[in-house]
Amino acid sequence: MIYKISKEYTETPGGRYINGGKYSGEDFRNNHLIPLIERCKEQEETLIIDLDGGYGYSTGFLEETFGGLIRKGYTQETLNIISFISNEEPELIDTILTYIKEENDRIQKRKLTM
Repeated sequence: MIYKISKEYTETPGGRYINGGKYSGEDFRNNHLIPLIERCKEQEETLIIDLDGGYGYSTGFLEETFGGLIRKGYTQETLNIISFISNEEPELIDTILTYIKEENDRIQKRKLTM
């Protein structure tokens, strides 16, 4: 399944939280991305997120969307069903993967100190 954010969500992603304005990372994650992930898991499909075509992504949007998946209980293994397209800004993919890894590392570290 291919999901192009600029066509199916917005060309102008916002900030981190819903209370900060429209098209936030929190809204995208909770109301769009998580249902897509669940549908792809059920259908044993890969979810391809196409990041091209928009007017840029804030750090808050990307971290809340993808790092936030880990905070919502998704594991890195579960997220292996997601791949990304970003021909316009290929560095976005590394940024997203870094946010996922950093949040996963934080959670694992917390578990070790408990």
